[in-house]
Amino acid sequence: MKSKFLTGVRRAAFVASLLAAFLASPAAVAVRAQEEGVPRVIDEVIAQVNADVITLSMLQRDMAEAAESLRQQRGISPQQATEEIGKRRNEIIVTLVNEQLLVQKGKEMGMTEEVEAEVNRRMLDVAKREGFKSLSQLEQAMRENNIDPAAVRNTMRTEIIKTWVLGREVDQKIFFGLTESEVKSYYEANKEKFRKPEAIVLSEIFLSTVGKDPKEVRERANKLAAQLRAGADFGALAMVQSEREVNGKRVAPESKGKLGTYAMNDISKEDVANALKNLKAGGITDPLETEGGIIILRMDERTPAGEATFDENKVREAMTVSRMDKERKTYLDNLRRDAYIKIAKDYEESLLPLLKVEPQKSAGPTAPVAPKKDDKKKTETSRDKKQ
Repeated sequence: MKSKFLTGVRRAAFVASLLAAFLASPAAVAVRAQEEGVPRVIDEVIAQVNADVITLSMLQRDMAEAAESLRQQRGISPQQATEEIGKRRNEIIVTLVNEQLLVQKGKEMGMTEEVEAEVNRRMLDVAKREGFKSLSQLEQAMRENNIDPAAVRNTMRTEIIKTWVLGREVDQKIFFGLTESEVKSYYEANKEKFRKPEAIVLSEIFLSTVGKDPKEVRERANKLAAQLRAGADFGALAMVQSEREVNGKRVAPESKGKLGTYAMNDISKEDVANALKNLKAGGITDPLETEGGIIILRMDERTPAGEATFDENKVREAMTVSRMDKERKTYLDNLRRDAYIKIAKDYEESLLPLLKVEPQKSAGPTAPVAPKKDDKKKTETSRDKKQ
């Protein structure tokens, strides 16, 4: 049973497969520029986190990825997405600080070899799924799709180690730390959570509003809803009219608009949940606003909820989830409190209250990113030529 109401995300087929496994692959960001033969540093350190640093290029990379994701989710312009993500700049920096601390903690816990083995396993899984005979073939295909395999591997390492550290240091401790009496008391007080949920089977007709006049799309949706209520065949109409795309291809000609089975209590979008609440099997919703378009849903089937049953592991899982956010936040607060975190002067005022750390004393402002040794030799050579 699917746990979330599906939304469409357009991606090229190969890239979509990689992103599904790796979350995202950061693009390489140039940190230096040449001007009249003299290197000019255009990156800067935003924060020092113990022995590691967070740079402006790292922030720009994450903001660019977040803006692209938001653009695809909402169907908005690149400029709108960039402006929206720009408002979250400080939150993204805090996330980068937390990320650095979790990666450092994972290395301290000896996870490096285990994480690398998991990265290799996932890469092999993708290679097999996509029909490649070797990792080298997969990596070549990635390069042809403008995806840097080394960057993807690094992203994977980071995501895996973050998940594992929080899982072992926070989630598992909550799960196994609960007493039997706590578990039983929680079950008695929350029996409704442990009933077999009501199941629904849905079909859709999706009309995109991206690049279109929303009023015209709404009028078209109303006409389709009227046709359906007058007895039109939903599947046949969906095959012709529904515009949902996956990997750039319309899916309705094959699916006839069928979405699948869902737990009713997992439908989180309020207007959708309200529209489905009392809808009988065969019923049609009014057109509903959704990400990037307007959707008409049909209730194909409804299966009533079952009685509550006590399953200790499920109760422990529910209790863990209910406490997870608070405990993870406390864990990250403690990591930051115990770490050496030095924020660049220009960022201190906005970041220190969010990080909940005291300003560190230093002899001067945080230095820009220094050129590498090879760059230094090039610099000296260019200066010699000028002389």
